[in-house]
Amino acid sequence: MNDAALDDDLLDDSLAEPGEVGLVEPRDFVSPEPFACDDGRVLPGFTLRYETYGRLNPAGDNAVLVCHALSGDHHCAGIHSLADRKPGWWNNLIGPGKAVDTNALFVVCANVLGGCQGSTGPLSINPATGRPYGLAFPAVTIRDMVRSQKRLLDHLGVKQLRCALGGSMGGMQALQWGIEYPAFCTKILAMATTAREGAQAIAFNEVGRQAILQDPEWNQGNYPRGGGPRVGLAIARMMAHITYLSDASMDRKFGRRTVKDRPGAAPAAPAAPDPAEAAFLGMMGDEGAPATPTAAFDVNFEVQSYLRYQGQSFINRFDANTYLYITRAIDGFDLAASGGGTLEAAFAPVRAETLVVGFTSDWLFPPEQNRAIVLALQRAGKHASYAELATDLGHDSFLLESPELYALVSAFLNRRA
Repeated sequence: MNDAALDDDLLDDSLAEPGEVGLVEPRDFVSPEPFACDDGRVLPGFTLRYETYGRLNPAGDNAVLVCHALSGDHHCAGIHSLADRKPGWWNNLIGPGKAVDTNALFVVCANVLGGCQGSTGPLSINPATGRPYGLAFPAVTIRDMVRSQKRLLDHLGVKQLRCALGGSMGGMQALQWGIEYPAFCTKILAMATTAREGAQAIAFNEVGRQAILQDPEWNQGNYPRGGGPRVGLAIARMMAHITYLSDASMDRKFGRRTVKDRPGAAPAAPAAPDPAEAAFLGMMGDEGAPATPTAAFDVNFEVQSYLRYQGQSFINRFDANTYLYITRAIDGFDLAASGGGTLEAAFAPVRAETLVVGFTSDWLFPPEQNRAIVLALQRAGKHASYAELATDLGHDSFLLESPELYALVSAFLNRRA
């Protein structure tokens, strides 16, 4: 960790024992006014599904906006029912007495515009046709996502945003907040992010998109809810998930262990797969009937089993067209190009105090890309700090248990401007 990022006296060891947000209920914000997207097309209105934790103070200035990454959504903390198998995706960071302390802060998280978890996106019904938008949906940008979030915060009565916070694509949104609404956004906390992707990250996204586009069930984006290119989307997820990890973390978790090495492993009776799974695993015989896969291509290594699980679980909660749209928004995010040709020019409007956190093992958005953001902010005369955490967990490090990260986040949020 960069010692210059924080003063020692900012680390508060007096936090109460962390608690849980508990039961939460998602809500829908419906904006009836037309919304002009960056591509020139206009939505007649939109919906954002969101959750809040904590209470907005009378001054309306204790709000923290949590921005999610590609596969995330509005449910970042707490549980929806006692039957939930796991809490929101950033539950380790958000809650009473945690780094983002809901005893003091009003936390808001919304599924982005273009999403598929309740917000308006390609899966939504186009009022002009009565059918899902599909490819008729506007080519939303990170800026579009931020501008729609501003409408939500205005609706909630937020007068000034204490902090825009997020990792990966969420970090892009946080940076855009500082540029788009400099008088409104007081702090920016961006993790494992970039001001623009490199060619390798764009290439990975393109492979994922092609897996979807080449699936015959994609049908030019016209498919029923619950259907569509499930095989292509599963492959896209498998490939992308590899980029979120690191070689060291994968080797530690799986190595070359096989499924036969599992404790108590025993041959299982073959189960009849559903058609999508059968196609995905290459299990269709000559006449279209399920056939036993050959040993050469069956699951052998633990890491194979893990990736197939990731692919199959993803297609049950995500929409393929949404994946196409959001990865395109990520690829198109280029602050320098959109801000006058340089990052320094792009950051000229920023007033927010900024902290950017990079992770040493992140090879998707590596530390040098995170560091470049802070250097450009400093050259533009802004108050910005950089912290780098040593970890071997890869890009997803910002989501995992980390006392060092918790200390950074808590100190930054509690520091007076």
